[in-house]
Amino acid sequence: MDEQMKIIKEICMNEKSVSPIEIVKKLMKCQDVPIHGPVHHIIDGYAFLTAMHNAGVTFDFSKALDELEVRGKKMPGATCGQWGICGSSASVGAALAIIHQTTPLSNNEYYKDNLRLTSLALGNIAEIGGPRCCKRNAYISLKTAIQFVKEHYNIVLDDSDEKCEFSKSNQQCLKERCPFYKQ
Repeated sequence: MDEQMKIIKEICMNEKSVSPIEIVKKLMKCQDVPIHGPVHHIIDGYAFLTAMHNAGVTFDFSKALDELEVRGKKMPGATCGQWGICGSSASVGAALAIIHQTTPLSNNEYYKDNLRLTSLALGNIAEIGGPRCCKRNAYISLKTAIQFVKEHYNIVLDDSDEKCEFSKSNQQCLKERCPFYKQ
């Protein structure tokens, strides 16, 4: 996965879009990115970090991507069904925590905001239900993040009415139950 992550990081470093959905779709289409799996615990947050950077939010972008990769690799696959936490919601929460430079000892609104974003994304994912779909959950988490940073920080990231291009590759696709299903 290390060579793959170098390629994915390079894509992010050269990306100009302020649409985390557009960015994550590019990352999902990279060679060897599976339909499901722990790579989404990284690339979903990468897409959010990239859009925030491109929107003018100031932080050490390259270092933030590296830190998100470290954090994302700590979370195993299948956490949605086994731990009750989706790696995508955790990834966008981790991205916000990296931007805010919060720690477990932080005592400020940013600490609260990181948790709020993660819990809102997780709640939105839970509304749809299972089985797993890392693509669907990425779109939900990123759409939640787009709304969150607009409401809390007045940061405008591009959103889109996403239609999934991956449903034919997902044996567990919810089809019409998924808000992103493309018939």
